[in-house]
Amino acid sequence: MDTGRRPGAAQLAFDELGTPLRDITFVVFDLETTGTKPGPDGITEIGAVKIRAGEIVGEFATFVNPGMPIPPQIVELTGITGAMVYDAPRIERVLPSFLEFISGAVLVAHNAPFDTGFMRAACEGHGYHWPKAAVVCTVRLARRVISRDETPSYRLSALAALFGARTTPNHRALADARATVDVLHALLERVGNLGVHTLEELLDYLPEVTPAQRRKRSLAEHLPSRPGVYLFRGPSDEVLYVGTSGDLRRRVRQYFTGSESRGRIREMVALAERVDAVECAHALEAAVRELRLIAAHRPMYNRRSKNPRHAWWVALTEEAFPRLSVVRMPRDGMLGPFRSQTDARSAADTLAGASGLRTCTQRISATAPSGKPCVLAELGRCGAPCAGQQTVEEYRPGVLAVSGLIAGTDGRPLRAAADQLARLSSAEHFEQAAQHRDQLAGLIRAVGRAHRLSALAGIPELIAAGPDGKGGWELAVIRHGRLASAGVARRGVPPMPVVELLVASAETVLPGPGPLFGAISEEVRILLRWLTRPGVRLVRTTHPWAEPAAAGGWQEWLDLAASATALEQVAG
Repeated sequence: MDTGRRPGAAQLAFDELGTPLRDITFVVFDLETTGTKPGPDGITEIGAVKIRAGEIVGEFATFVNPGMPIPPQIVELTGITGAMVYDAPRIERVLPSFLEFISGAVLVAHNAPFDTGFMRAACEGHGYHWPKAAVVCTVRLARRVISRDETPSYRLSALAALFGARTTPNHRALADARATVDVLHALLERVGNLGVHTLEELLDYLPEVTPAQRRKRSLAEHLPSRPGVYLFRGPSDEVLYVGTSGDLRRRVRQYFTGSESRGRIREMVALAERVDAVECAHALEAAVRELRLIAAHRPMYNRRSKNPRHAWWVALTEEAFPRLSVVRMPRDGMLGPFRSQTDARSAADTLAGASGLRTCTQRISATAPSGKPCVLAELGRCGAPCAGQQTVEEYRPGVLAVSGLIAGTDGRPLRAAADQLARLSSAEHFEQAAQHRDQLAGLIRAVGRAHRLSALAGIPELIAAGPDGKGGWELAVIRHGRLASAGVARRGVPPMPVVELLVASAETVLPGPGPLFGAISEEVRILLRWLTRPGVRLVRTTHPWAEPAAAGGWQEWLDLAASATALEQVAG
């Protein structure tokens, strides 16, 4: 195999963008079969060559008993007779060793849909899992880079002759696989000159990507290979799309190689005239800035919510006999945030059932109730204040219990719901118990999430550090649920002086109204996820950690968290 490289050289001298092809293990394979229709059987021979960095590191070859006669025309084409495969193993015995041979590799075949189709059908027919590996078709690749002026045909024999392959293909599996190896290396050298330098770019080298789109790769040349946020801008300098990446240059270049199969994104790339970038200290800052930029510019090609402040909340109504309602505008004393109205409604219904609050929507007078008890009253799930069977004073304990749960001072509604679950299970009402279990688990998760988010948003200043994976620290200054400053202390750099500089230059944040003190719920979620990652440490905080006022202090809430975990395990 003469590829123009000295022995031991890297497969390709590509730049460090994506996954360099020289670091990829390829398995080039070929099949001989009894026909053209994939099925559980029908394979007569398998040949495969494993290559990495331009070197052959292993081969696989075996006859396979196809479990059926070999047609005469196939015998004439391949030279494989029934006598040759009579004592060969059946495909179900060959598959385990072949699947182990290709494990973790990128698959390559000439007319890959044919070969992978037979292997997938054989795996499905004999109870094996065909891996979701990346596949490179050398026919398709050759059609992209070789014109008809160079070759009259894209058959393996023609390409092998064109590139001077050391093995002549002869319709035998191993020989054809060896010839395909030489063809593959020659094709990779061709596409390397076209800017395809990585596995990702190779897989995305699609006909749908026009030359004009590929020429736009120059829009990414000025971008740094650092974490940050990128903004595609259109002809009128409008922001078309906002995204984030740990490597800005790498990610943006992928847009111009067809890596995005979504039609909307391709349309966006065709309109783009410029790409701006906001370089960030680390991924946390990039995620927060992306959220803020989407909210500020509302780019038409972003599917992510363009108004991250719009969440759903569960609130007690202000009337004589309060009920739980689902609203969009937060205020103090609400439970949330919820990402969907359905989740909020489910939590409200579960909480109402556990606390005895009514679920009807009519307003009920405290002095002159009128109406007839509904079905829920007959089932014992409502005290029927609408019919005068429950006074304001008798109704008030349920309201106070819900208010206490939202405030983090009373866990009685959750304990009541857990008792109801136990009664349903004891009575062997298993379907109802399963439904109630799932609803209760969702409510517990919602309450726990709400308390964590509101607790974080209530802290005037919190400074945390997370390992950067290179011996240094990623630093964040958080004020009232907002990222006020971000930076890094590289390995060997004392972190505390960096912390003091970040604090001195941090954004001033004044608390606002509502459970999250005016912070955007999605930003608080992002910060909380980062703070709870393994290895993140609290540097200092200005907020004293106070116990809940309920009897039992933190222990009750630790028990609550344990209950949520147990319910999730059962539900799972």
